[in-house]
Amino acid sequence: MATAARRDRIQQVHECGIAIAILVGIVIGCVCTILLPNDFFNSGSSKSGLASCGSEFAVISEKNAELRKQVRELTEKVRLAEQLTEIKAGPFGTVTGVRTNPTVVPDESVNPRLAKLLEKVAVNKEVIVVIANSHMKPMLEVQIASVKRVGIQNYMVVPLDDSIEGVCKLNEVAYYKRDPDKEVDEAGKSGSGPVVSGLKFLVLRDFLQLGYGVILSDVDIVFLQNPFHHLYRDSDVECMSDGHDNNTAYGFNELFDDPSMTRSRIVFTNRIWVFNSGFFYLRPTLPSIELLDRVRDTLYKSGGWDQAIFNEHLFYPSHPGYIGLDASKRVMDIYEFMNSRVLFKTVRKNEELKKLKPVIVHMNYHGDKLERMQAAVEFYVNGKQDALDSFPDGTAR
Repeated sequence: MATAARRDRIQQVHECGIAIAILVGIVIGCVCTILLPNDFFNSGSSKSGLASCGSEFAVISEKNAELRKQVRELTEKVRLAEQLTEIKAGPFGTVTGVRTNPTVVPDESVNPRLAKLLEKVAVNKEVIVVIANSHMKPMLEVQIASVKRVGIQNYMVVPLDDSIEGVCKLNEVAYYKRDPDKEVDEAGKSGSGPVVSGLKFLVLRDFLQLGYGVILSDVDIVFLQNPFHHLYRDSDVECMSDGHDNNTAYGFNELFDDPSMTRSRIVFTNRIWVFNSGFFYLRPTLPSIELLDRVRDTLYKSGGWDQAIFNEHLFYPSHPGYIGLDASKRVMDIYEFMNSRVLFKTVRKNEELKKLKPVIVHMNYHGDKLERMQAAVEFYVNGKQDALDSFPDGTAR
């Protein structure tokens, strides 16, 4: 019995060895066929074989590059899958949820031309993007001057007409002119600020798909410091606020009083002033891209003000008939990323706050934007202490 069993094992090993030998032979044959499909069994000259081999190696090199890309993508998918593995909660006070979502796998096939441009312009895979048409030219020129003064290198304009393209060339500013697109071209010819503003949610998608973090900036903004030095990068969305103090910007409780409910007349509500869609940072994550898609889809189907829709999708929770957006968000410091209400109603009247140097000033609350931008430069850059004094708190236009 022992002899028979040993003989069976030897036979199995023998058969296994034959199978391996056949498999190796097939693999070698396939490799040789790929390398020299025409000349492997040809007795022609060696020079012809070498020439053919060289061309085939070029093809193989391209295939290897594609395979390496696929390996990178698969590796990223494995990494994402590992983050979804089950974990146990730790002791009280040690548990924190995941708010920093993984970034998407860059897909250069989405926009090869933009991908090549961003390789030259972006710093640490991040870039500032500004969308402008000729109606915004004076403000854009003030902004470009402020960007150059601060020394920001990763700044890019998306011109909507030839005039803005000319401004970029004259000032040696990087710009990206999109391929002809009816929706974008018609908006570029429009003098409407809201129409142009709504385009950002269409334009930014390619940047995120290519794997770049993006600061979207309106043109009515003066840069006084490099904003990338003041980001947390722990959320999908970091955005400046329309709030004018800690309560309105960061959230507060407000009581709702209904006397008809007698003993239960008081109800607590949570309030926060909206995020400003004229200056925000997006990490290249799926929730960020979904946000862009949702806002663009709502604007296309229903119209409306892009900032209101932007906030609805950021804050509205899931409820019957609606699935909320699962995006993490952070509001920016109102004294670093300053709106013009904060500047003209609070800061300029407070001697201590006047000593602070904001990162940006956004003239979002006022119609006389250009004049106030120029005044902010005089005050913060040139040191003219009364540069802001002549303006009223509000604006007539």
